[in-house]
Amino acid sequence: MAASEISVDISQAMSTQPVAAADWLIVAPLVITAMGGALCLMLRKNTRLQPVVGVAVLLLLVAACGALLARVIDHGVLTMVAGNWLPPFGIAFTVDPLGATLAFSSSIVALAAGVYAMTDIDTSGRRYGFYPFLLLMMTGVCGAFLTGDLFNLYVWFEVLLISSFGLLVLGNERSQLDGAVKYALLNIIATTLFLIATGLLYGILGTLNMADIAIKVRSAGMSGPLLTVAVLFFLAFAMKAAAFPVNFWLPASYHTPRIVVAAVFAGLLTKVGVYALLRIFGLMMPEGREILGDLIALVAIATMLTGVCGAIAQTDVRRLLGYLVISGIGSMLAGLAIGTTPALGGAVFYAVHSIIVMTALYMAAGMMNGLGGSYSLRELGGLYRISPAFAAVFLMLGFAVAGLPPFSGFWPKVILVDAALQTGHGWIAGAILVTGFLTTIAVGRVWIYAFWRGGAEGVADGSLTTFSVPAPGATGANVWIPLLVLLAIVVLLGVQPEPMMQLAGKGAASLSDPLGYLRSVFGEAAQ
Repeated sequence: MAASEISVDISQAMSTQPVAAADWLIVAPLVITAMGGALCLMLRKNTRLQPVVGVAVLLLLVAACGALLARVIDHGVLTMVAGNWLPPFGIAFTVDPLGATLAFSSSIVALAAGVYAMTDIDTSGRRYGFYPFLLLMMTGVCGAFLTGDLFNLYVWFEVLLISSFGLLVLGNERSQLDGAVKYALLNIIATTLFLIATGLLYGILGTLNMADIAIKVRSAGMSGPLLTVAVLFFLAFAMKAAAFPVNFWLPASYHTPRIVVAAVFAGLLTKVGVYALLRIFGLMMPEGREILGDLIALVAIATMLTGVCGAIAQTDVRRLLGYLVISGIGSMLAGLAIGTTPALGGAVFYAVHSIIVMTALYMAAGMMNGLGGSYSLRELGGLYRISPAFAAVFLMLGFAVAGLPPFSGFWPKVILVDAALQTGHGWIAGAILVTGFLTTIAVGRVWIYAFWRGGAEGVADGSLTTFSVPAPGATGANVWIPLLVLLAIVVLLGVQPEPMMQLAGKGAASLSDPLGYLRSVFGEAAQ
């Protein structure tokens, strides 16, 4: 028989159906940011055009992530596999409401940072790669949220980390290099643990597809080797999320880069670690979460309390905000520790809230420095007299991060406290409430010293003579517009929380009841 006459049935190995045009939205965020980063790199010497191109690419990213989220809401979980190879052999991108929601929230923050950077990043910073690094970091962030393959999650972590190293040292100051060393060392350790756990998991199950792992773990049960893998994953991603006791790298590094870089880091990077924990212990290893539940709860409470106590002790606004980032991670881990669908929904809602509000607070800190000439509470004062509108903006953001109504932080804390009480985790509920009270003290202290007090420490009230000259453009449109847009989202999520609650609930349901996720990957045969 001639070779041309041999019939080969490829349907057992490859998908024979063409990919729907709308499903290319699954990889659109990666293509947009990767190509945009390459374009900005080619334009590195054109420092005037580069920000325009960078912001235009980020606008496209927001549109693509928004369209992807809308399609996931309308059609359910979406899957695309590289080369049309059927899972688990092909590398899959699987997008559920959780990943799509976090990708869309991250794109909004990145766009706000791109606009803010038009003022905050000078010509030298543009020439040495701020916009290429930002766009490539967003490639890694979106890739991590959208991938359905565990090893690819590792790859996208590496992409975002390498780009974040570049952003961290932008400016080449001694403090930046010192912060970068601490940041890099802890992340290298965490990445190594992640890779070891991934290799062990592959050796045990023979697959790295997340849906396939979920099926095999449920059928095999959490044996000793799998429990070891689960512990390694928890340690690795707890380090990346800056959870107690491996969180000391964050306040030691986040205060060193340019404020717009710190804002993006605070909004996004730790949330990718939390997302990985939700994906692994919600979708792939739910029994592991049950076994480690008490440990996760203790870590969550310690993270909340040490973070907020550290914030109260700080006089540098940037360091204070870094500790508040840590405290918020504890609230998200509390949802994972409780483990019910409402609790996981509260964790997702809190993650979106934290992405928006922490980015906005760091941008506000940059504006405080521009108006008052310092980040130190000892050297700030009287900002209310200089800009009452900005004082009101900061106060609202402070209320939001403390979880006070009617702002975005109130509702996820209500959900988490209610879920904790419903499941007998009263100590977690108490920790959340105490943390909210202490956070109110921390941000209130900033507002009293920097805004309400009449002058810097040691200066008579009403005297502004010790203030430095405001930074150029510190109160320009490029600073005000992203700050006000993020504030508007914070207020909207507070006064109209129902859409976000529904979205977070769908994201949580895709973890606790993964049948839709599994069927998206393996079809109706998935159980």
